[in-house]
Amino acid sequence: MLTDRQRHEAAELLRSAEHGVTPIAPLTEAYPGIDTEDAYEIQLVNIRHRLAAGAEVRGHKVGLSSPVMQRMMGVDEPDYGHLLHDMELRSDVPVTAARYCSPRVEVEVGFVLGDDLPGEGCTPADVLAATERVVPALELIDSRIRDWRITIADTIADNASSAGYVIGEGRDPRELDLKAIDARLSSGGELLAEGRSDAVLGDPALSVAWLARTVARFGVPLKKGHVVLPGSCTRAVDVAPGAVFTAEFTGLGSVSLSFI
Repeated sequence: MLTDRQRHEAAELLRSAEHGVTPIAPLTEAYPGIDTEDAYEIQLVNIRHRLAAGAEVRGHKVGLSSPVMQRMMGVDEPDYGHLLHDMELRSDVPVTAARYCSPRVEVEVGFVLGDDLPGEGCTPADVLAATERVVPALELIDSRIRDWRITIADTIADNASSAGYVIGEGRDPRELDLKAIDARLSSGGELLAEGRSDAVLGDPALSVAWLARTVARFGVPLKKGHVVLPGSCTRAVDVAPGAVFTAEFTGLGSVSLSFI
């Protein structure tokens, strides 16, 4: 476990890497004793820093929600990060790829909450009852760790490698089988990745319920109006300037994101 001073030093390293678009070596090399508790505290140091500068929390994202990714990272549960207002992207406004260190896009079935979620004991049924709509979503992920050489502690400290997101209109979740939404990601007419919503813990609502229970331990609520990204249906795809990505979801619609 790290000292409080080391946690703040690590947070400053990540802040500088993001602001300077200059990735750093894994934190696990500089701080070999770092664990997941340290990593979440480092994440929170930087979130508090951004909130003090005027940012607003707009939701949360879940990472490592597939068994394959959990085995790769040597963990048995997902992780999470924060979505802030300055991370909101729009389909009609191109994103400057050079703002990011090593950007990638992921395809997700997002949840927009119409009511606060309970914390302890939250169930998928609670999630469905509180969800205003599920939405087609693309998450822009980025690693401030050089070459994506991340361990679980590195990605948690780095706000679960989150950088931005865009969502579409969506539908009432009660009108869909949330475990059977097919998703396809394409660019320039080429199919890049495809998957299904049950790749996310078997049911993306399970992922949202896990998140609500987990953040409640830190006194963090999931509130009405929040966006929750429960995890990717597909593999992540690298971003390059000039690319236009479109994610299409059966019964849910589509969403796009372009880069310059």
